[in-house]
Amino acid sequence: MAALSEVVREQKRGVARGIASVCSAHPLVLQAAFEQALADGSSVLVESTSNQVNQDGGYTGVTPKEFVAFVARLAAEAGLPTERVVLGGDHLGPHPFASDRGALAMERAAEMVRQYVHAGYEKIHLDASMRCADDPPGPLSDEVAAERTAELAAAAETATVERPARVPLPVYVIGTEVPTPGGQAGEHEGPVPTRVEDARRGLELTRAAFARKGLDAAWQRVLAQVVQPGVEFGDDVVYRYEPRAAAQLRAFSEGQERLVFEAHSTDYQTEAALGALVADHFAILKVGPELTFALREALFALEAIERELFEGRKPERLSGLRQTLEHAMTGEPRHWKAHYGEADEQTLRLRRAFSLSDRARYYWPLPEVRRAVERLFANLDAEHVPSGVLRQHFPAEADRDSLRPEAGNAAGLARAHVRRVLARYARACGSAAGSLAPRASLPL
Repeated sequence: MAALSEVVREQKRGVARGIASVCSAHPLVLQAAFEQALADGSSVLVESTSNQVNQDGGYTGVTPKEFVAFVARLAAEAGLPTERVVLGGDHLGPHPFASDRGALAMERAAEMVRQYVHAGYEKIHLDASMRCADDPPGPLSDEVAAERTAELAAAAETATVERPARVPLPVYVIGTEVPTPGGQAGEHEGPVPTRVEDARRGLELTRAAFARKGLDAAWQRVLAQVVQPGVEFGDDVVYRYEPRAAAQLRAFSEGQERLVFEAHSTDYQTEAALGALVADHFAILKVGPELTFALREALFALEAIERELFEGRKPERLSGLRQTLEHAMTGEPRHWKAHYGEADEQTLRLRRAFSLSDRARYYWPLPEVRRAVERLFANLDAEHVPSGVLRQHFPAEADRDSLRPEAGNAAGLARAHVRRVLARYARACGSAAGSLAPRASLPL
């Protein structure tokens, strides 16, 4: 919590300081994040979502306690001290259980929140904005969302007595980036920033709901509110941050004694845009799909090198990574089909491989895909890669990294490519060694 509290204190002192939230469970991504933190002397905020990790295992098959142990093991292997790793839970609420009636969904959500806190998560984003099976049609009312948020906070507080001794009391993030009806622009115009009156109303309703449940002490640990700053991305588009559009939100944040904003879906924003977000009090920047997109870029590039080395002389040794990934995605389309829409097969093939939404990230844990990655790494670690071939496929990393002579360096090159994204966030947040976050917004 110290890292998060320090960010808030700096913001309230007028210093443009932020922290990136690494939203990924992929070990190579997390290893890259820990390596970046070691280079910068900074802390790492790692978050898992309610769909990804919950008491039923989520889509990763991992419970909160197991995810904490997984992250701790990777950090220890990287040599990053435990106190420099902050764990957060994202969108913790009834969403994974929304097909149940409200009472049951909330009961299950409360148990999930308790398990997150008990396992040692420090940052808890409470989001009860989604409808459950027996809720009236249409968006959930702000009053109901606030009451359910306070109910989840009460569950979290009951678990604090059983949390690990080293873990401080949890801090809370409230709100959602999903706008109220009529607040979302059309697909081609991009998202509209949250209206200040909606942000203020959500904050006041939630504060009152906390008070009714006797959670005044917990409210003092609410450090951020999620709002929509006007950033988003899709298969083939990125909506850039426009400071002018969020100017009223910036002024609203400056009127809050201790709260900052948390921005979701900041993937693929430029360094200048990220710096402007931090300067405008969006102090917590969520990034996830871009990290696994960068990892996918690196793995495809490594496979291209593999083909250069083996295709003509030892084709039987090829990993077949891309073909294996494609086969896995077409064989079980549930993670991408609803997201990539109706399109011809050529378009869908390109989206499966290259969409900025990166639904391919759900398939890397499959055994057959993991084996293909392992074979790819083993093939390259056993071979000399000519410098010219390396430069062709990894021009940015070629001057600093080589696939020889140490074993395991193919994986290291993949991590280095992911670190290019993480380093951009570190510079924008002012946490990179020797850097300061930009103090000014983007040019108007």
